[in-house]
Amino acid sequence: MKLHPAKLLLLQILVAFLALLVWQFGATVSIGGRELLPEFFFSRPLDVFSRVVSLFVTGTIWKHLWITLTETVLAFVIGSVGGVVVGFWFARKPKVAAVFDPYVKMANALPRVVLAPIFMLWFGLGIWSKVALGVTLVFFIVFFNVYQGVKEVSPVVLANARMMGMNERQLFRNVYWPSAMSWMFSSLHTAVGFALVGAVVGEYLGSAAGLGYLIHQAEGVFDVTGVFAGMVILAAFVLLIDWLVTRVERRLLIWRPQAASNET
Repeated sequence: MKLHPAKLLLLQILVAFLALLVWQFGATVSIGGRELLPEFFFSRPLDVFSRVVSLFVTGTIWKHLWITLTETVLAFVIGSVGGVVVGFWFARKPKVAAVFDPYVKMANALPRVVLAPIFMLWFGLGIWSKVALGVTLVFFIVFFNVYQGVKEVSPVVLANARMMGMNERQLFRNVYWPSAMSWMFSSLHTAVGFALVGAVVGEYLGSAAGLGYLIHQAEGVFDVTGVFAGMVILAAFVLLIDWLVTRVERRLLIWRPQAASNET
C-alpha cells in the first residue's frame, strides 16, 4: 500500500530534520576538547541558513541564480531534444545505429571535465560554454533511454498495429512514442541534475557569475558557510526543476496505469 502524500512529505521532512539535528549536534559538542565536526570544516546549519536568507534578502543571489537557471534550462532542453531525436532515429534505423555505435560509446566515455576547457576556448567564458558542457551530460542520458524504449516495443504489438493498417506516422504516434515516453521521463529526472552539474562545473572552472562562481569564490577564501549555502541553494534548485518535470510527466502519462505495490 502506498503512503499518503501528506505522510510521505512528513517522513521526508523528518529525515532532513534529523540530518540537520545530527549536524548541529556534531558542530556544537566537544569530546576531549575537540569538536566532533569542527566549524572551520563543516560550519553549522543555523549559520548556513542565515547566509542563505542573507543572500536572498540583500538580492545578491538573484543575478547568479538567473544565470545558472538560464544555462541549466538551455542545456536541459537542447540535450533532451537532441537525445530524443537521435534516439528515435537510431532505434528506427538499425544500420545507422550499427555504423555510429563505436563513436557514440567513445564520445560518451570522454570525461566531461576535460571538455570544459575546450568549450571555453570555442565559446568563450559566457553562458554557451556552460550550456555545451551541460548538453554533453544530458544528451547521452536521454539518448540511451529513448533508444532502449523504442527498441523494447513488443513485436506482437507492432505486428497487430500493421495488420490494422497503421502507417509509419501512425506507428510513431500510437506505438513507438508511448513506449518511449516512460523511458524518456525516467531519464529526464536524472538529466535535470546533470544539466545543473554541467552549468555549475563550467562556472566553477571559469566565469564571472553564477552559483558555481559563488561557491568557487567562497572556497577560495575558506568560507565554508558560503560553500554550504551555495550547495543548499543548488539542492533546492534541483528539487524545484524535478518537481516541474514530474508535473509534466503526470500530465502527459495520465493514460498509464499505476503500478501495483506490495508494500504495507
